[in-house]
Amino acid sequence: MILVSGATGNVGGELARRLAASGTAVRALVRDPATSEPPAGAEPVAGDLDHPESLVGALKGVDGVFLLSGYADMPGLLAEIDRAGVGKVVLLSGSAVLATDTKNVISRYMQESERAVRESGVPWTFLRPSGFMSNTLQWAPQIRAGGDVVRAPFPDVRVAMVDPYDIAAVAAEALLGDGHEGNIYHPTGPEALLPADRVRVLGEVLGRELRFEGQTHAEAREDMIGSMPVEYVEAFFGFYADGKLDESHVLPTVREVTGNEPRTFAQWAAAHADAFR
Repeated sequence: MILVSGATGNVGGELARRLAASGTAVRALVRDPATSEPPAGAEPVAGDLDHPESLVGALKGVDGVFLLSGYADMPGLLAEIDRAGVGKVVLLSGSAVLATDTKNVISRYMQESERAVRESGVPWTFLRPSGFMSNTLQWAPQIRAGGDVVRAPFPDVRVAMVDPYDIAAVAAEALLGDGHEGNIYHPTGPEALLPADRVRVLGEVLGRELRFEGQTHAEAREDMIGSMPVEYVEAFFGFYADGKLDESHVLPTVREVTGNEPRTFAQWAAAHADAFR
């Protein structure tokens, strides 16, 4: 039995579907099973990662846990997982954990999450992917509105974006296979893309002549402050404007762990084209 947190999200959803399709018993952790729709084949169970005591029932009989980072009491959460006798934890962290700026809220919560897992005594595997291809869905409202111009920040930053499908594939191997304990995996996509590259590919998939315009830092900061806490805005500016995070490296992780090549952005875009129409 595998417990998947974030089972209605990008990576957790892909993982729950993959595990269920393989015949593995899967529990999808949700706050309210009555109002949540986890992937078919996954059993919804109630629990809140910010309240470790709420997970006692969800953890009963569980062999492995797919865990997200950044919750209020990660040591307490891992203590509950350890008490339940769980055999392994696969933690979704990120490449930002490598940044040395402890004032960066994203790097800090990933570092603290990894530390809690390491210190728990539960066998672990860490996933530190590059940026998600699914982040491109942020552009969907602009494109659905009929405009041909996509405006976004950090126009000169290349990212070897990875499909959540491939992150889930690596997670499934780590949860179900042997020999992954203590490993740190860095899933990336097969190419490092600029935002303009992604816009071009989206236009080809949608049959539209889309073009990209980079926002100034001032414009980007104003837009981002309207959609996320200020400390997260500063974190992203530290990563991409100040150059404290480089996610441009293409790594062979997905192929080495799963035996399959990572999906291209064009494949991701084709699979999610309806979100932009």
